[in-house]
Amino acid sequence: MRSVTYSMSMSLDGYVVGPDGGFDWAAPDRDVFRFWIDEIRDVGVHLMGRKLYETMLYWENADQNPSLDAAELEWAALWNPLPKVVFSTTLSEVEGNARLVSGGLAEEIGRLRAEPGEGDIAIGGATLAAGAAASDLIDEYRAMVYPVLVGGGVPFFPRGERRVDLELVETRTFGSGVAYLRHRVIR
Repeated sequence: MRSVTYSMSMSLDGYVVGPDGGFDWAAPDRDVFRFWIDEIRDVGVHLMGRKLYETMLYWENADQNPSLDAAELEWAALWNPLPKVVFSTTLSEVEGNARLVSGGLAEEIGRLRAEPGEGDIAIGGATLAAGAAASDLIDEYRAMVYPVLVGGGVPFFPRGERRVDLELVETRTFGSGVAYLRHRVIR
């Protein structure tokens, strides 16, 4: 069965965006960006909410930008053909290799787990991940922790009142001080 992973950057105090909605502090250096490129290779489908979808739209035509370096072109070549499922009640259409879903996160994950396919079912977006976590659908939490305190904003982890036991699977520290933490949910 395909694993459901939740992977995003977060501040040391636990936020994916700061109180002003910004995440400029999470711009990856070369080593971190290379890590994300390697990670996306193991993804079979990417689930995201509207905000992350709109942020990632940049990559739909980024390969036309002559100023991109080799790593950015590699990312675009991997990201664009990747199937994406966008959950939104406000969008009427999506672009690229994406399809729009207006509800039913648990049903969609169940369907994706049941169909043949390889690669993880990745969730991006803290709000969407909170819904998946509330339904106990996340198998792994993968956090790229940046050495910054932003003081508030959108939390990486949902603030539900439920305990989730985790097993540390992998850690990695980058020269920039960013730390990658991968934990598997113990069931």
